[in-house]
Amino acid sequence: MCRHLGYLGPARPLYDLVYAGEHSMEHQAYAPRMTQGNLLNADGFGAGWYQAGEAFRFRRAQPIWTDASFREVARAVSAPCAVVAIRSATTGFPVDESCAQPFRAGTRLFSHNGKIDGFAGVEAKLRELAGDLAEVPDARAPVDSALLFAIAARHWRDGASLAEGLAATVRAVTGLASGRFNLLAADGTSLAATTRGDSLFLRIQPDAVWLASEPLDPDPAWQAVPDGSLVAADLASGARVLPL
Repeated sequence: MCRHLGYLGPARPLYDLVYAGEHSMEHQAYAPRMTQGNLLNADGFGAGWYQAGEAFRFRRAQPIWTDASFREVARAVSAPCAVVAIRSATTGFPVDESCAQPFRAGTRLFSHNGKIDGFAGVEAKLRELAGDLAEVPDARAPVDSALLFAIAARHWRDGASLAEGLAATVRAVTGLASGRFNLLAADGTSLAATTRGDSLFLRIQPDAVWLASEPLDPDPAWQAVPDGSLVAADLASGARVLPL
């Protein structure tokens, strides 16, 4: 079920984040090692990044390895913070660009790796938790992840930090439904992520922090994040791994 990556550090070309490494994000699209229930992540992809404090995105509803134009553009765009996601669509949801992540709310980017079990039975309650979607157009996408994003965005509007918004979302939704709830978010100066039912790895370097569903290379600095954890990271404090 999908793969995602978050990066925070010195500006790097998007190409390095998406295509570099023997187990790059592109490679994980057609040969993932740790996903559950699927062999491909070929139902779309997206990259979000920051320049001058503004969040930009590129999203498509096609396999990432088929988009030669993005591969070229990725060489020319560098950013100090980015979120990359590749998608394996859950049965019942369309393969559509609006469902490709990351989603965006202001300067925050969001990605969900996982699924909500029995979504139809809890959708109405999730919409109650999400509240007014007018301020977050991406939350209207026809996919379960969009309502998780809407709930997180509501917490952020109410004053929650990036990490607190994700943690509160997972706690609320797991009270209603089972599923896999690996969430990832960025705001340009920090990253946050949750692990609930799927893999996540953390790599801390002297000047950078990486979060990824699977290690991009054999570097032993990649460390598995325990299931049921919340990760909050910024360059001043490093990364903190806390129980959800």
